[in-house]
Amino acid sequence: MMKTAEAARVMLNVYPDSIGENLGDLLKWLENPTIKDVFQNIYILPSLFHSDLDRGFSVIDYDLNESLASESDLKKLSAMGISLKLDFVLNHMSVQSKQFNDILTNGDKSQYNDFFIDWNKFWLGCGTMTESGYIQPDSEYLDKMHFRKSGLPLLMVKMCNGQRKPYWNTFYQEVVEKNGVTQYRGQMDLNVKSSLVWEFYDETLRKLSYYGAYIVRLDAFAYTAKEPGARNFLNDPDTWTTLEQVRKLADKYNLQLLPEIHAEYREKVHERLAEEGYMIYDFFLPGLIIHALEKKECKYLLRWILDILENGMKTVNMLGCHDGIPLLDLRGLLPDDEINDIIDVVVDRGGYVKDLQGNKKMYYQVNATYYSALGESDDKLLLSRAIQMFMPGIPQVWYLDLVGGTNDYEAVRSAGEGGHKEINRTNLSLLRAMHALNEDVVSKQIDLLRLRNDSPAFGDGAKLTVKGDGAAFIMQWENGEHIARLDADLKTCEFSITT
Repeated sequence: MMKTAEAARVMLNVYPDSIGENLGDLLKWLENPTIKDVFQNIYILPSLFHSDLDRGFSVIDYDLNESLASESDLKKLSAMGISLKLDFVLNHMSVQSKQFNDILTNGDKSQYNDFFIDWNKFWLGCGTMTESGYIQPDSEYLDKMHFRKSGLPLLMVKMCNGQRKPYWNTFYQEVVEKNGVTQYRGQMDLNVKSSLVWEFYDETLRKLSYYGAYIVRLDAFAYTAKEPGARNFLNDPDTWTTLEQVRKLADKYNLQLLPEIHAEYREKVHERLAEEGYMIYDFFLPGLIIHALEKKECKYLLRWILDILENGMKTVNMLGCHDGIPLLDLRGLLPDDEINDIIDVVVDRGGYVKDLQGNKKMYYQVNATYYSALGESDDKLLLSRAIQMFMPGIPQVWYLDLVGGTNDYEAVRSAGEGGHKEINRTNLSLLRAMHALNEDVVSKQIDLLRLRNDSPAFGDGAKLTVKGDGAAFIMQWENGEHIARLDADLKTCEFSITT
């Protein structure tokens, strides 16, 4: 029997230790008859590799983290018919990487001297040297900058000769003084003008392919291309030139690229990515579903689905994920007051708002489990999942959504300042994950996942039509004589599926 195209079947999204203590435990869970064969794709987050910060996204190197995974685990996944989606953090590497440590040890004599971005070399002639030893760029340059944190994106490090030197650092950093020794943790931006960086890119893509990846998510790609006088985020045309060069490398290893970017809908970056032939992350769906359920109105959700179909966009969608529920992306698709309503609802239910640079007018995402964001309503979660399974593209399922995970406030407290994302990253014991498979809301979701995988209506060449009015919403897939239809009432959260 014809099924959904393999590449578009349901994808699980986990850390290697999200279920049990390591990838081996996840394999045991996947072998449970209740869940077996549901996932032919798995997105494993980058703590799979050696890393030191940001739960995997500060990569030291792309060798396997032996405490969490082994090559035999990956081979077993392959033998189970499961393909991988893995991360390549294009913009930065850990300060603890061998490349940066070589710079700290050997200074200007390091073979990696131009591997990272020397802040003062970059801004030479474009600002004023400060008493602290770094160049303060002139306002004409700063006005074009897009910062992810307050202050300049740099980290001052102590070199082998005792001098302090600034390096470009867009994201996280920590400096700890311990027993008179300075210890650095952080994500140092790579210099894409360095030939060694491109050799590293090639080596990394080859390694990810060897691990079994067929999709590579390009984390923070929009920050890689930098030039004085140009934007440091989505620098046009340099960002697109860089992305195309990476695609040529990926083609060597038969890898599909999924560039990760949060940008406002009205900027149409997602459309440009689609036009260039890339898959896009559907960061619009999570907020749109919450909006539709709370407002009991399908208008904006319907508009987005028609956008996907009319523009022929290849998407990867989700409800929850390791990050927050996106808000910035919705600007231009939803009115601002409607976005604020979503924020109010989720915060009232225990979520946290993440703003850019602490600016309340530059909201970025809201952190909560998707189940808690829905008011911990089984009916809303099941309808959300049904809508996701009927969406075009690859449906990606966050493990904690599947078991109806609630906000983890203790994890947030334990993580300290900036630990808001831990609210939706609870690790489950293998026993807890096994028991969850017997819960009604879990088994009903699994039925929906199997429907997406197994119904011929979703197979190659299938066509989706959608229509709605107020709370009434219909999605129908047709493939020859095969039909799968979802009739939903956003007011009551009741739905029916006809096949």
